[in-house]
Amino acid sequence: MASATRLTHDGPLILDGGLATELEAQGAKLQGDPLWSARLLHTDPQAIKDAHYRFLFSGAEVITTATYQASVTGFVQHLNVGSEGARELLASGVLLAKETVERFVSESHPAGQRRPLVAGSVGPYGAFLFDGSEYTGAYAQEMSVEDLKAWHRPQTECLAAAGPDLLAFETIPSIKEAEAVVELLREFPNTKAWLSFSCKDGTHLSDGSPFSAAVLIANRSPQLVAVGVNCCSPALVEPLLDSASSLLSPDMRWVVYPNSGEEWDAQISPAHIAQLRQQLKGSRPSPNSAP
Repeated sequence: MASATRLTHDGPLILDGGLATELEAQGAKLQGDPLWSARLLHTDPQAIKDAHYRFLFSGAEVITTATYQASVTGFVQHLNVGSEGARELLASGVLLAKETVERFVSESHPAGQRRPLVAGSVGPYGAFLFDGSEYTGAYAQEMSVEDLKAWHRPQTECLAAAGPDLLAFETIPSIKEAEAVVELLREFPNTKAWLSFSCKDGTHLSDGSPFSAAVLIANRSPQLVAVGVNCCSPALVEPLLDSASSLLSPDMRWVVYPNSGEEWDAQISPAHIAQLRQQLKGSRPSPNSAP
């Protein structure tokens, strides 16, 4: 297994692009599905592996699992599986990504390139609600930190047990949910993670809390290796980081993966990764053919 400490000791690492966008570009029908790309863990796991491989082939150094919209409760509700089957599906997201890394390393891995990392994606409670509330955080007003910890615990437990290099708590919209994640991580002392937020402007999370306050909460956890933002406009990234740059712990790094604004093109997600690779690393992907 590769080491999550690379996120703090190496130079910039290139994440993959939008997994659901790439799956849809290859013909998957995900719009309107409460499980989103996580449904393919049940119906078409090979499509997920192929998408992971295309990102690796394009130069991604970290791939995230197809589990953002996955939960034990969600799988039980929307698939004909029981609790144990739901847990197995969650774990399969990590196993598919690890198998894809193994294939990439054996078939296409350029000499001298470090082994890619696997990040187990954990979405916010709002992703399960499937009502867009991961961009408002409104649900957190009615939930306690303990409620949110209880929600995240089954997903975190399943993913951590499957052995990713780290977890990715993504699109967290509220300061309360951030507190829950930091507290919950203590129950998994051997697990590293990053924590990224959805934000409504250049200084605030989606629930209106200051981004700087969220960074201070992240600093409390020695298990968090990075904190940042995702799924926001690129124009907000620099103001958000500037608003908290003086507060970032020396052992912490930024993680940033915004959307592409109005210029998003669903057909070239892996191509964006290849361009980043060339610009940041000065190297092109392997000449072997991607699937």
